[in-house]
Amino acid sequence: MKKHLERLLNERVNFLAGNIEKGKENERDIRKLETFMETGKSIVKVKAAGQVISERRDLEETVLDYTVHLQYLVKHGELFYLEEELEKRQARFISEELHEDIEIHPFYEINDGGMLNTETGETGFFNLERVEDERVAYTYDRLKAVRYAERWWNDYNPAYKKFEVDCTNFVSQCLHAGGAPMWGSPNRSKGWWMARNTWSYSWAVANALRIYLSNSRTGLRAREVKTAGELNLGDVICYDFQGDGRFDHNTIVTAKDANGMPLVNAHTYNSRMRNWAYKDSTAYTPNIKYKFYTILDGD
Repeated sequence: MKKHLERLLNERVNFLAGNIEKGKENERDIRKLETFMETGKSIVKVKAAGQVISERRDLEETVLDYTVHLQYLVKHGELFYLEEELEKRQARFISEELHEDIEIHPFYEINDGGMLNTETGETGFFNLERVEDERVAYTYDRLKAVRYAERWWNDYNPAYKKFEVDCTNFVSQCLHAGGAPMWGSPNRSKGWWMARNTWSYSWAVANALRIYLSNSRTGLRAREVKTAGELNLGDVICYDFQGDGRFDHNTIVTAKDANGMPLVNAHTYNSRMRNWAYKDSTAYTPNIKYKFYTILDGD
């Protein structure tokens, strides 16, 4: 069965590298190539490595959970850079014949207008309490934020709690590494903070961080801009994949391509130097909406 997965992965690599016209391509891989073409980029080389995480057997059925680490050497004009992704996948075999091979991509779920943490099962509404007289002076160090994002894009800092759905927790860590101060503890609906085994909704829930960045007047602050091209390194992009007003995902800008457009790092679907628009994501829909936030210094 593992040999079968190796063959599938080799066919995907050949398709992505343009070595064959048809293979075991999926919709995500097709959109990946379309995104590169639309932005004037080309893939010079593709590498992939798979690792089985768990194996479960039940009569004639076997389920393998595995990861695929994809690396793309990308050429854009005179610029070369390495884009990386870690896919989480599940393969289901019946009588040792492959029946299904799917990507697993969890997000925070929405429950009755509240936010459900898929790890803890908690729900809660986030209503930012405005605080106008607790200004904290700080300088946001974008280089430190980017260095942190590069160090931990495919790993987890043991100093922080790890979530199954970790995108917002990761972005918050990057912002804090850049000097943004925590505040509001122990009120989970106030401020932006993490302390041991508790945290504000804004620290770890995608839609709550988006609300916080739109409204905060103290501690970590941001200004919304209209386009991705206005963002700088260390800034934040929020994603509403369904276009229903509830944001599902966050990323941090870690580089710019040859056209000055953002490349981003993220967790949950661990990614490095990924095209900001996420058109190649399995969560992407034509209704997707974005919000762009540039981080401000404290004063």
